[in-house]
Amino acid sequence: PYLRERMSDFDDLANRLLRQLMGRGPDDVAASLPKDAIIVARSMGAAELLDYPRDKLRGLVLEDGAATSHVVIVARAMGIPVAGQMRGAVSMAENGDAIIVDGEEGAIHLRPQPDLEAAYAEKVRFRARRQEVYRELRKKPSVTKDGVQVDLLMNAGLAVDLPQLAEAGAAGIGLFRTELQFMVASTFPRAEAQERLYRDVLDAARGKPVTFRTIDIGGDKVLPYFKDTIQEENPALGWRAIRLTLDRPGLLRTQIRALLKACGGRELKLMLPMVTELGEIAQAREIIDREVRHLSRFAHHLPTSLKLGAMLEVPSLLFQLDELMKAVDFVSVGSNDLFQFVMAVDRGNTQLSDRFDALSTPFLRVLKQIADAGVRNQTSVTLCGELAGKPISAMALIGLGYRSISMSPASIGPVKAMLTELPLAELETFFDDNLMAPAYGLPMRALLQAFADDRSIPL
Repeated sequence: PYLRERMSDFDDLANRLLRQLMGRGPDDVAASLPKDAIIVARSMGAAELLDYPRDKLRGLVLEDGAATSHVVIVARAMGIPVAGQMRGAVSMAENGDAIIVDGEEGAIHLRPQPDLEAAYAEKVRFRARRQEVYRELRKKPSVTKDGVQVDLLMNAGLAVDLPQLAEAGAAGIGLFRTELQFMVASTFPRAEAQERLYRDVLDAARGKPVTFRTIDIGGDKVLPYFKDTIQEENPALGWRAIRLTLDRPGLLRTQIRALLKACGGRELKLMLPMVTELGEIAQAREIIDREVRHLSRFAHHLPTSLKLGAMLEVPSLLFQLDELMKAVDFVSVGSNDLFQFVMAVDRGNTQLSDRFDALSTPFLRVLKQIADAGVRNQTSVTLCGELAGKPISAMALIGLGYRSISMSPASIGPVKAMLTELPLAELETFFDDNLMAPAYGLPMRALLQAFADDRSIPL
C-alpha cells in the first residue's frame, strides 16, 4: 500500500508538470486569465472547460458547439452563459474586446454600442426581478393547477453544484455526473477521494434523493491521462460509458466500492449509462454484488438499500421496454442521446443542430411509450436531459405522463412557474387528440405554444 501511494503521488506530480509545460496547467490558466473573462474559441471539450477557474469566467463563445454537446451542457451547469455556432467569432474578436453573451437566446454582440449595452443592462435588471419571483416559488409545492405532484430534480456533477440544491428548491439530484470529478483531475481520482465526494453530496442533500450515474467517459468526454483512449470514427457510437467500464472492471469496482462506503446507513441509487442490452445490467449487478460481499466480509457499514437503474439512451431498449422495467428498480431517459440516435443526428454537428425538433410527433410518441411502460410495470421513470429544462418541453413531458424530471438548477424556477399554472387534465386531453393523429397540420411545438398562450401559461 505504501508503494502504491508513493507511485500515485509521483504520477500526479508528473501529470501536473506535463500539463503546465504544455500550457494547460490549472494554476497557469488561473494566473493568466483576467477577471470577468469571456473565452472565444473554435471548439472546446468539456474537460478543457473545467481547467478554467469558474470565478474568473463570465461567458463562453464557440464557433462549434451545438445546444446538446457536452461542453455546452457542462457550461450551463456551471452557470456560465454560452453561445454556440458563432461562425467567424474567433477571427473577428480581439483580446480586450467587450462582448455581450446572451445565453438565453444563444447570441453574442461584439463591441456593442452604448444603447445596446443599456438595453442589456435593463434586461439583466428584469431578469433579477424574475429571479426574485422564482425564489418565492421555492416555498410552494411542486404541483400542477389541478393538484398533481411533479418532482423537479437537478443535475449536478461537482462539489460547487451542491449549494444550488437548496437555492433552486430542487426535490433532489436526479443525475449526479460522477465523471466530472475524473475530468477535472490530472490522474484517476483515488477511491478515498471518490468516497469523500459522494459522502459530501449525500450530506448536502440532507435526506433528499440522489441518483449517482457510474462514470460515463468516452465519446467527446476524453480523459487525457487514460492510456486506453482510442481514436474512433464514430465516438458517440463507440467504446464509452458502460461498454468501457465493463471492459475495464477495475475502474467500475473502485467506484462501486467508494459509493457503497459513502452511502453507509443511507440509500444508494445507482444508474448505468448507455445500456444497450439487458445482459449489461446483469454484468454490472454481478460486479456490484461482489463488492457488497467484499465489504460485508470486513464489516463495513453498507447502504440501507441499493436501487439499480438504467439510462434509456439507446433505441434497442425501446423494443424490450417491459423486460427492462422488470430488470431494474428505476429508469432514467437520457433525452439528449436518445434523440440523437432515434433521429440519426450527431448532437455535436452544428449543421444539423436545428434541423430536427425534439418536440416533433415521432419523438414525443417514443417518450410516451416509455412513460406508459413505467406505469404498466410500476417502475419509476425520470427524464434527465436538456429537454426537461425548457418550460415548453417540460410541459410536454408532464402531459405525456412524466412525474419526475431533472434539469440544470437555473431551469427549475422557470419550469416551476409553468407547472403551477398548468391544467394537466386539459393537456392530457390535448395529447389524446393530437399525439396519434396524422402529422399533416401545424408542428407539435406550435400546437403546444398555442395551448399555453390560450391558458396564459408562462413559457
